[in-house]
Order: sequence, then structure tokens, then C-alpha cells
Amino acid sequence: MTIVDTTHTGAEDVRWDLSDLYPSSNAPEIEADVETINTRLTAFDQTYRGKVAGLSAQEMLVSLQEYEAIQEMVARIVGFAQLVWTTDTINPESGKFLAKAQKQQVEFAQRLMFFQLEWRAAPEETAKLADDPVLKKYEHYLKVTRLLAPYTLSEKEEHVITELSLSGVTGWNRYFTEVMSRAKYELDGESLNQGQILKFLHSADRDQRQRAADAFTRGLHDLSHTSTYVFNMLAAHKRSMDKMRGYPSWVASRNLSNELEDADVEALVGAVTSRYDIVQRYYRLHKKLLGYDQLYDYDRYAPVMDEEWHVHWDEAREMVMESFEKFDPRVATIATKFFEGRWIDAALAPNKRSGAFSAGTVPSAHPYILMNYTGTLRDVMTLAHELGHGVHQYVSRQQGYLQASTPLTTAEMASTFCEMLVFDSVMAELDDPRVRLANRIEKISDTFATVFRQISMNRFEDAMHTACRTEGELSKDRLSELWMQVQRAMFGDSLTLRDEYSIWWSYIPHFLGTPGYVYAYAFGELLVWALYARYQNEGSSFSGKYLAALGKGGSQWPHEILAPLGVNLKDPNFWHEGLSLIENMVIQAEQEAEALNYQV
Repeated sequence: MTIVDTTHTGAEDVRWDLSDLYPSSNAPEIEADVETINTRLTAFDQTYRGKVAGLSAQEMLVSLQEYEAIQEMVARIVGFAQLVWTTDTINPESGKFLAKAQKQQVEFAQRLMFFQLEWRAAPEETAKLADDPVLKKYEHYLKVTRLLAPYTLSEKEEHVITELSLSGVTGWNRYFTEVMSRAKYELDGESLNQGQILKFLHSADRDQRQRAADAFTRGLHDLSHTSTYVFNMLAAHKRSMDKMRGYPSWVASRNLSNELEDADVEALVGAVTSRYDIVQRYYRLHKKLLGYDQLYDYDRYAPVMDEEWHVHWDEAREMVMESFEKFDPRVATIATKFFEGRWIDAALAPNKRSGAFSAGTVPSAHPYILMNYTGTLRDVMTLAHELGHGVHQYVSRQQGYLQASTPLTTAEMASTFCEMLVFDSVMAELDDPRVRLANRIEKISDTFATVFRQISMNRFEDAMHTACRTEGELSKDRLSELWMQVQRAMFGDSLTLRDEYSIWWSYIPHFLGTPGYVYAYAFGELLVWALYARYQNEGSSFSGKYLAALGKGGSQWPHEILAPLGVNLKDPNFWHEGLSLIENMVIQAEQEAEALNYQV
């Protein structure tokens, strides 16, 4: 790593090329595809409506192939529109294009809906069709779809719900994203966006961290009327939907979509919350390393070295590719496509969506990665993380549109694994024990943010939805109270949470866009720690089995996909295995600190 000018990261011109989807948002190919979709939908309806329960295995195969092809055409248009919008969320033309695509998606979904509904409503004798060898490719999809039968309404009711989603849950989520993308936070005479202001929480300058945290807090309070209202509206919407469909709890629908039993999720949450002592042990160490008498909320991500490393984009690419190549050349070959094909958008832009993601798009194309590269070592890890997602999505395309995507729970098994590969490569090149300790502390901090913080946020979601269903609409102060309760339970006395931190629930989009999502991060992180331990024990023989598991996408149950890798998700002690590995890393950091004469 080299120290470079922080105003130039090398990623300024790293913008994606979406032409593999469509040439532009007004390309005639889009309207041509819309016309084709309409024609195929009419034929599909005429051929199969009212007949699904009586199809033979071969007829069901043909119907599923056409159903899948239509779905993929629709997803290509909507996926393209979403990607166009994410890089300029306040552009009215991009917003209009996205709204049109989403409206068409709803209309198409309504016309296709009968197919799934008839399959779900078919008698159990008909459901055995899923076991026919002719339908082997779609077996898992057919069985998972049947799981929703008890929570499915009539076709007319489902049409109404889908129609109203544009002005309901979809509209509110888009509005929240645009508000947060437009928001500016004033710090030292500069007007900063969310990504820029939060970057300062990792600054070596404590005063700067506090000023940045306070500036962010002020901005969140200014937006609190909007955020509080949106949170309440979407919580109320979910309450109504769960009641209408008959889900027994606020998280039941998420568990079902993740292909997990409620007991499995409760075991995960219970395991993590029972080990909050690891969090508190770490932050006591962090406080000693920083030399502070007291650690505050704005100190959570404070580096333990004053010198900040800045990594040029080209060097970041080299670091990631070398670690991938060492693990398995096939991973490096796939990752190279993202750079050479311009499948990555990493440049900073004023109205670009914050954060990072990898969008799988459609199997007939390829994934696209969005991130906001600022040149930090953490951004290098983000690049590795998103490329892990991208590799996973790329190799799972073979399963077809209906089964390429994984449940959220196994969606992180490649991304976090790739982060671990890069982290180990970086650590292997460091000779200075102080620098090694500093990097280990940063890795622990990131791991905690993925495991413990996400479960604490799950506890906030649980408290929020429970309160909404018993108390009605919640005030800003009530939401803040619930937030602080779960945060204090995690940190204990190892870190002081100021009153200013109480509003920090209000910018997190996962609570709104994908209720119940956050526990999947902890699931994936702990899973990867266990997988990585197996890789370290088995060496090169592991990568082939691992890539085979990634290639299965969502075509099998998660526990079946992971079994060949030596993972038993049904073992109640499995989660404690991962937590023990994290604890060992904290112990290792303590030992390194003691060797450097820190008073631990």
C-alpha cells in the first residue's frame, strides 16, 4: 500500500457501461421488448389459465420455461431502470423512467400471477409433480412456491395489493432513498452527503469524529419528521399485510423467504445476543489501545494508528485480484470481467446512491457493482466484498432466472469470504507489529458491525414492529428510546452512548426496504467464519467444493447446499462455533497489544 493524494483515488472514471442490458433509457429495444412481453403474456394466459393443476410433468416443464423467460425479460427492463436511477437519484428523467418500468412490472406481474396461484392452490396429489425427474431443474422452485400457499389470497386481492404497491411500499421506499440521497450535512463550512460525513467516523482525529457525528445527528434531526412518518407508514403497511395473509409474526414472512424455520432464526439471534460479552471485551481493549478514559459512540470505528492509508484504485484492484488468484484462478478470471467489461461504478458523484451493492440483473447478462470508492483500506474490503457477490451471482446464472438468486441468508457466503481472502493477504505482507494490530482491530470492528450490530438492529426491528402493533403510531422519541435500549444491551458499560446517538436509527434503509433483512448479515458472517476455518484446514481441495456450492444458487435448500462443505445448519451449536472464532481473534489482538506493552 502507498500513501496517495486523497483527492485523487484513481476511481474517478470508473463508471459502469450498462449497454449489455440496453443502449440507453430511450432505446427502441426497450419498447420492442415490452411489446414482445405483452404478446407472450397473452399467449401464456390463453394456454395455461385454469389448467395448471392438470398439467403433466412435460407440460409443466414447457410452461415453466416460458414463465421463466417472460420473467427474465421483465427483470431486464426493471433492473436496467434501477441501475440508471442509482447513479443520479434526483434526476427527474431517471425517476420517470424507473417509475414507468416499475408500473409495467406490476402490470406484467398481475397477468402472470394466476400461474403461481394455481400451483399453490393445487391439491397435494398434484404437488407431487415436483418430484418427477422431468422437472428436476425446477424442483426446488416448485416446492418453495408451495410454502406460501397458506398465506396467499385470491387473485383479485393479490392484484389489488400489487397495484397499490407502487403508491405504497415501493413509493415510500423510493421517496426515503431520494430524501437521504439529497440530504446534506454541514461540517467545517462544507456541505457533505451521507457517505462523505460518515467517512469521518473512521478518522484518526477524535475531535473531527465528534464534530462529524454531531453534524450527522443535526441533519438526521432536521429530517426526523419525514423519517419518522415513513417508518410508521411502512410498519403499518407491514402490519396490515401480515394480518391479511395470516403470518403469525412480523418476521415470519422474511424467515419463509430465507427458507429458514423460525426456530433456526431464534437460535441465531439467541446465540449472538448471549455473547455480547465479546463486544464489551473488545471495546474495553479498543479503549486501552486509544489511551482513552472513556469511549463514546463516535469512537466506535476510531483507528488505533494516527497514520491513515490511502489505496489507489489500481492498487486496490491488484490486491484483490492477487488474493483471488491464490485461492482459485477461476475466481480471479471471473472477477477480471468486472474490471475489463466495465461492470463496476466506483466513482464518487453528488446524487449517487450511498453504500455499495452487486446487482445480479438477469442470467442472460451479468452482475453490476456499485460502490463509492474513497481510497481507504475499508473500501478495498468493500470492493472484495462486492466482487464476491458478483462472482457468486455470475456462477449461479446457470440455474436460470427462477433459481439463480439465493435466499438472503446464503447471499453473503461469497462476499464475506472474499473479504477474508484479501484481509489475510494484507496481513501476510505487514511486518510492523503495530500496523498488524491496527489492521486486526479494523477487521474486528468490521466483523462486529456485521454480526453484533446487525443482530442489535434486528432487536430494534422486533421492538419497533411489536410496539407498532400494540401502541399504534410511534413518535420519534419512542423509536429513539427503543433504539437506545437495544444498543445499550449490546455495548454495556464498555462504551458511552450519548443522547445524540438516539436518532441514528432513522437513516438505515434496510428497516424499510426489506423488513427482517438484517439478521441475514450475521448469518452470512458467522457462516463464512466457519467456512474459512475449513478452507484453512483443507487448503486447495476446498475451493472446488466451494465454487460448486456457489454455482447452485438458490436451487436447493441452504442446508443441502452447505452440507458438502462440512456445515450443519441444523446443529444448534453451529453459531457458537463462529462466535468462538471471533472471540479468538479478539484474544489474539489482546496478546498482540500486550506484546507491544499496551496495558490490556
